[in-house]
Amino acid sequence: MSKKLYFMEPSDTLEQLQQYYFPPYITLAHMFHAPDGWSLKSRSLKQYQLQYVVEGIADYQINGHDYVTRRGDLMFHRPNEPHHITTRSNEPYVCISVVFHFGDSGFPIQQLIDSNSDSRSHYMGNYQNHTLENKLSELVHHYRLPEVTDHFECQSLLTQILLQVSKQKKELAVSTSKKEDANKAKLILIRNYISSHMQKGFTHQDLEKLTGWSRNYIITQFSSAFGMSPMQYLVWIRLEKAKELALQSGLSFGEIANQVGYTNIHAFGKIFKRKTGMSLSQFCATLFKETPDQ
Repeated sequence: MSKKLYFMEPSDTLEQLQQYYFPPYITLAHMFHAPDGWSLKSRSLKQYQLQYVVEGIADYQINGHDYVTRRGDLMFHRPNEPHHITTRSNEPYVCISVVFHFGDSGFPIQQLIDSNSDSRSHYMGNYQNHTLENKLSELVHHYRLPEVTDHFECQSLLTQILLQVSKQKKELAVSTSKKEDANKAKLILIRNYISSHMQKGFTHQDLEKLTGWSRNYIITQFSSAFGMSPMQYLVWIRLEKAKELALQSGLSFGEIANQVGYTNIHAFGKIFKRKTGMSLSQFCATLFKETPDQ
């Protein structure tokens, strides 16, 4: 029977406590008021860094990704990621920077910070008027003080900050996933509605009532999902249905046009030819060519 951990020497427990990690070691925590025209030349740190915008605006590039950072934005970059900051003329820029590491422990920060949707993201969200903003200010305050309790408070605050960021990113990922699922369901609802109203047709107002979305949002989302607008999809299914009826039903040209929602035969013929490059009769001929006698 293995020895209980709480009977061991502290150093002897470390190998078996792989799920626990040392608190972060903080090497810098300060608030910086950038002078007008200030910029940070490209550099790479060997540690992690959090950069929070207290006031103003700046252009921030991290590892080739460009960000416009404003009041409340929290940025995060990893060791050896090149980054630089450029402020804008006559625009203030005040930020809080926290640089830290975890010593030799293999801390799985990617599981804590990174979301499933973007495993190398640098933008952690906007925390204007959030409790996290207060914790960053407190961290800077305690970092300047000499007592052991202040140092421990710094570590505690940074741990809380990282935990809050992790929770918010996970909540955002779940929220985004739920929204995407809801959007997919509504897009399928739109598609089915159009199909069932092929003969009668529809208006954008019908789709707005059906989904609760605006006309522009419907067109954008539907086009992104199916490669065509709702109206284009209606034309497409009408032509596909016309092909099917021409091949299988024995209906006349006028009857087919009426079945797929066109009361004007000539208009239907023009649309069919414009979309397919041939008339309906030519389309049928390409499929039913007579076989020469052998």
